[in-house]
Amino acid sequence: MPDPVLHRPSPGPAQPVFRFAPSPNGRLHLGHAYSALLNAELARAWGGRFLLRIEDIDVTRCRPELADAIEEDLHWLGVTWERPVRRQSEHFEEYRAAFAPLREAGLAYPCFCTRAQITAVVAERERASSAAWPRDPDGSALYPGTCRSLPAATAQARAAAGESHAWRLASDRARAQVGQDPSYVRFDRDGAEETIATAPARWGDAVVVRKEVPTSYHLAVVVDDAGQGITHVVRGADLEAATDLHVLLQRLLGLATPRYHHHPLIRGEGGLKLSKSVGSTALADLRAQGVMPEEIRGALGFAA
Repeated sequence: MPDPVLHRPSPGPAQPVFRFAPSPNGRLHLGHAYSALLNAELARAWGGRFLLRIEDIDVTRCRPELADAIEEDLHWLGVTWERPVRRQSEHFEEYRAAFAPLREAGLAYPCFCTRAQITAVVAERERASSAAWPRDPDGSALYPGTCRSLPAATAQARAAAGESHAWRLASDRARAQVGQDPSYVRFDRDGAEETIATAPARWGDAVVVRKEVPTSYHLAVVVDDAGQGITHVVRGADLEAATDLHVLLQRLLGLATPRYHHHPLIRGEGGLKLSKSVGSTALADLRAQGVMPEEIRGALGFAA
């Protein structure tokens, strides 16, 4: 279980701004509860603001009723936030506008590959070299660059013909654009800070615009954090490596870089990370079983 919150003043901006940003593709579980409570408690203890953002760019999995359920669960926990709530699905034009400079500067290229095609290319190269293909921090094979060398006229013609494509960040060109791998400030709950060097190259040519929507998680989150004036990002340790890519995008787009804190994950049975996809017990189910919100808060290290 993570340590209790320490109520000490935050360094940096005069009024810190925190946010909790879940995706409405399932009900909230204890891991979400911890992250929401930690953000809300730090905002209260440090004299800051607390915002709720609904990250619903995944049009195939996110549902409006689950977004409403998120607010219901948070209310039950005793968490309050400022209004209005930002919903990413209402801001696709902002993401298009943010991406345009990357495309125009030649820092991104269209990718027509399917996952199956990428998997096949990687498998063939592993067989040919008898060596494992490099993976990103999430364990996925780095993109092998199949579409990177497509002639511009060919790519434009395929896109104009309606062929489905994503856009990938040209990692080497993007990193050269900012001069060196950027750093960011990591803070802890005591208010102590340290500078952390990033290594965005480990993500390879990451997708910054998906095939079905005009953004990706990585692009949307940096645009949203800047637009909402977020000064302190508090999220799970499973997103710590992604901060490398986020900070690079912030530098490329001329956006402010918040301070970051990546808290330990709440684990389920066998040490597994709690996840909607593995059926972790939802807060709604605990509520139906008669568990009280103060019990949840106390179990997670927060005052009832």
